[in-house]
Amino acid sequence: MEQEFGWSDAAAQAGADLRSANRWRDVRSLSGGGVSTTLPDGRSVVQFASNDYLGLSQHPAVRAAAIEAIEGMGTGSGASRLVVGSRPVHDELESELARWKHTDAALLFASGYAANVGTITALARLGVSTGEPVAVVSDELNHASIIDGTRLAGVPVSVYPHVDVDAAAAAVVAHRRDGRRPIVVTDSVFSMDGDVAPLADLADVAASTGALLVVDDAHAVFAGSGADLLLGATCEWLVVGTLSKSLGSLGGFVAGPTAMVDWFRNTARSLIFSTASPPSAAAAALAALAVVKSPEGAALTAALRFNVDRLRPGHESAVVPIVLGDERRALDVSAALLGAGFLVPAIRPPSVAVGASRLRIALSAAHSIADVDRLVEAFGGVGVDLRHETGDGSA
Repeated sequence: MEQEFGWSDAAAQAGADLRSANRWRDVRSLSGGGVSTTLPDGRSVVQFASNDYLGLSQHPAVRAAAIEAIEGMGTGSGASRLVVGSRPVHDELESELARWKHTDAALLFASGYAANVGTITALARLGVSTGEPVAVVSDELNHASIIDGTRLAGVPVSVYPHVDVDAAAAAVVAHRRDGRRPIVVTDSVFSMDGDVAPLADLADVAASTGALLVVDDAHAVFAGSGADLLLGATCEWLVVGTLSKSLGSLGGFVAGPTAMVDWFRNTARSLIFSTASPPSAAAAALAALAVVKSPEGAALTAALRFNVDRLRPGHESAVVPIVLGDERRALDVSAALLGAGFLVPAIRPPSVAVGASRLRIALSAAHSIADVDRLVEAFGGVGVDLRHETGDGSA
């Protein structure tokens, strides 16, 4: 008789395999928010890992808006947006997001992940409904939510080499030849590498071929970067974004032409079958957006730009990768930095490719000059010169 399969035993063995490959992950719960935090063992450290790039999760006005929303509307929305989960604050936030991204309309999702999955699968359904089947052309380093959305969409996919516009254009032309409507999808700022997509060139490709350009703008912070580069583009385009990074809250959105946003509202399954984000999260994001658009927001962005330039002059984003290659080395360097008072977690497969394990430094406007300088010194203590590395982040 064949031995019965044991799920727990299989999970234990697979977990042991991850440990032996130095790819096992544990959750580290921190006390307190902001860049200065406390580890479970009571040690105080400065973290360089959060995507709270402008420090707005700790801003008094943002916190106050969330508290006021909880006091007025409770802790949860109770249902999906299309049932009874929508509140006026959701509508107001959508209007402000559309203005922020220079589009006609916007639609909130429970997360940025859900926004990408919902948008891509709804676009595939649009192709079926109109008798114009679609295909996706995707950068090889796009976020996992784009990859998963494409898989769920069940459409042909061409993955082009990272930021290779010529390869993307060739894939678009090939899909057009096969009678499909191409959708070019890219991050604007790549979350693990911190480099930027050639959006203007991709927009030209889309304009000349009739492709739709979809940009995940989650990690863009600086003015004149990210989807700002699409202003004046003659192609059709959409922007997907998140509320959990530079806005310091929770949730995601897609912004674009009204007709397309209306279609997503009616067909994006990750929206239809998810409870709406809490009113407090929407209120916090709305307050954060007001800060971003104010002189204070400009000052915070300038502070972040200063910190980035102090660490890596001219770098294009708040994400600075230190590629170490081997998983064990990445873990060891991370542990040494933690001993020096800095939390910079090791990023290993499957978050990055095999052989590309790294430390991912995420800078914030909330970091002081002393924080950045001390981090540079701490890296120097483990043999990594942050200010004089090769351009690809290799160490």
